[in-house]
Amino acid sequence: MPLPSNNRNRTLTAIAIVVFILIVDQIIKIAVKTNMALGEQIEVTDWCRICFTENKGMAFGMEYVGTMVLSLFRIVAVAFFTYALFNIIRKRAPWGLLVSWAAVVAGAAGNIIDNFFYGLIFSESGRSLDQVAHFTAFGEGYGGFLTGRVVDMFYFPLFTWPDWMPLLGGNVFFGAVFNFADAAISCGGIALVFFFRHFLSIDYLFKRA
Repeated sequence: MPLPSNNRNRTLTAIAIVVFILIVDQIIKIAVKTNMALGEQIEVTDWCRICFTENKGMAFGMEYVGTMVLSLFRIVAVAFFTYALFNIIRKRAPWGLLVSWAAVVAGAAGNIIDNFFYGLIFSESGRSLDQVAHFTAFGEGYGGFLTGRVVDMFYFPLFTWPDWMPLLGGNVFFGAVFNFADAAISCGGIALVFFFRHFLSIDYLFKRA
């Protein structure tokens, strides 16, 4: 049975958002990985830098468990989120909810691509300019399937806390390094919490219309 026109438009919008975020995220990551040494920084302004780092896959560079475990967990999470996205489309939820949820799905999927393939198609990134990563024959990279490291690059050291402040003194405010996929997850998640939290129930998201 063909989708009603309204649902078809919502489906195409969700797909377009996911594809756009994935493409932009991968273009940025590949450009950074193949042109910068690990740890290299490009200062755009005093509070905005491009800083090439890699991590096992947690948002904003956090690391608690192994890369493969994270990859498997993220695959399951994206599957559930995608199912919920189709339910949101079927129920003709507000457009803002659809856009925000699609951004979260795309952001999570963006980092999965790194975990899946980067270890298979890239050489190891080094800390000098003569060790910049390059594409390799498939399977001859620095790792295996599900063990690729996620590329991060955006760094916004907005200010440093005064030394006299307990615990925080001398630390950079928002010292995390993140990527476009992380930003999509964060922006989508914030919008969901602030504007659409009354839709965030198990019954609404995971029970079919």
